[in-house]
Amino acid sequence: MPDEQPEHETTFRKQPVSFVRRSGRMSEAQERAWSELAPFYAFDVPRDVASTSVHAQARLEPAEVYGRRAPLTVEIGSGQGHAIVAAAAAHPERDFLAVEVFRAGLARTMLDADRAGVRNLRLIEANAPEVLETLLPEGAADEVWVFFPDPWHKSRHNKRRLIKQGFGAIAGRALRDDGLLRLATDWEDYALQMREVLDAEPQFERAFDDTDWAPRYAGRVMTAFERKGLNKGRAIRDLTYRRAARG
Repeated sequence: MPDEQPEHETTFRKQPVSFVRRSGRMSEAQERAWSELAPFYAFDVPRDVASTSVHAQARLEPAEVYGRRAPLTVEIGSGQGHAIVAAAAAHPERDFLAVEVFRAGLARTMLDADRAGVRNLRLIEANAPEVLETLLPEGAADEVWVFFPDPWHKSRHNKRRLIKQGFGAIAGRALRDDGLLRLATDWEDYALQMREVLDAEPQFERAFDDTDWAPRYAGRVMTAFERKGLNKGRAIRDLTYRRAARG
């Protein structure tokens, strides 16, 4: 198992990050993918102090990066890229941005995107809140996806969860008015926390009926990760929130 190297959030960041970086080496194919495909797919992020940080003055202008103006979907924690590559292939009229801290996952995403002929996808290796808070222009995204974030299921680690008090302001800044925040998790207590947090955020309102949970998002392909949760008997919980109009 690769060594776990926590980002030095105590020294570098005001808040603990929601991930632990692992130092496992990429495969030869992944290294080649990074070398050959990153110049097109990967946005070169100016850094601050940590290896996944975003410099406060850095900006990503979608029209410049994609060479057009189109609806933008941002996936936070894109993993191996299965969901976002499938969505980008199915919707060439839209643009997609994958945000992930694990380089091996980004390399796999680029390989699959290249094989599928996907050109409306870009990738960012960075801490997601910093991307949403400063890198993207305000209101740039039509949708933000957070599918199966690390649940940090031990109570002493709950502070590392991505969806917690304050996340609404971060995601709400990046979303346009009426834009959608889509979430899914297979951990019941995290689903309850997500719903409690976002129900209380003034930037968002429920985009599902007065039921406990939103219906499964049809645009999310079934991945091995989701299937693993189902096989363990865990229910998949979806939530969808709409960005309230700015005052």
